[in-house]
Amino acid sequence: MPIRPPILQRGDTIGIVTLGSPLDTQVINARMDYLKAMGFNIVLGKYVYAQNGFLAGTDEQRASDLMMMFQNSQVKMILPTRGGTGVAGILPYLDYNVIRSHPKIISGYSDITVLLNVLYQYADLITFHSLLLIDFKSQTPAYNMNQFFSATSVFSMSRQIDNPPGMPLISRVPGNVTGTLVGGNLTSFVDTLGTPFEIDTRGKILLLEETHEPTNTVYRYLNDLKLAGKFNDCAGIIMGECTGCSAAYGTSYEELIITFVVPLGKPLITNLATGHGMYKAAMPIGARVNLNTDQKSITIVEPAISR
Repeated sequence: MPIRPPILQRGDTIGIVTLGSPLDTQVINARMDYLKAMGFNIVLGKYVYAQNGFLAGTDEQRASDLMMMFQNSQVKMILPTRGGTGVAGILPYLDYNVIRSHPKIISGYSDITVLLNVLYQYADLITFHSLLLIDFKSQTPAYNMNQFFSATSVFSMSRQIDNPPGMPLISRVPGNVTGTLVGGNLTSFVDTLGTPFEIDTRGKILLLEETHEPTNTVYRYLNDLKLAGKFNDCAGIIMGECTGCSAAYGTSYEELIITFVVPLGKPLITNLATGHGMYKAAMPIGARVNLNTDQKSITIVEPAISR
């Protein structure tokens, strides 16, 4: 039985951490001011502004910030500043028993999705493939904010995932399956194959999205997952956008889905707005999801938070 973190309410305290690549100090401060104006209190990790080359501090330092937030009884939600690279480096330094005993909402996408899935696998915690700190600004589409707060601040027995108007979900392979949702950024999962932290897709609904990779590289990563048995094991597939992904050798992302993903024969819906795209559906990693391609519907079929 997965652990549902407590609901987020205005006036709660949000812990800000940088777990992968560094982010400019002015950007961090501006986004925190936005959260404060929304009525939230803020606690900063010790290394939130740190920079160690392309990483925000050492693996141990970034891990210690995350553990500090889980152990802080006042923090209701943990919000990474950004993804980038290097999040997998903190995984060996986390205490999953402590995390299991102190469940909190944690949200993110990009390289943060490695952490989201590992927290589900190792600590039984439902996590959220949704907004990062960088997204809390006035220019963020209302759809994204509505999705985030519907997922983290509204207790419901079920929740339908709808794309924004004018961006339909596309049914590719027929089927009606229910399973636990896992997944996120394709590149980040390929990096963990063969490690203790590789994604477990057995009987799961697998969500994948990517950004700024040519389609020949996307093919390589998808094939890596195929060779690792991740598509054989899963119950269904949801493909998100490949944001800014250029065609290679005349092959587009759409054509890659048709020639590679469709023949896998798993119930398949594509074109979900989530992750790196402009619009970001909030997807609870570790919660049960119904994927009905005949109705072109994705439904979270259990509460993802607790009251």
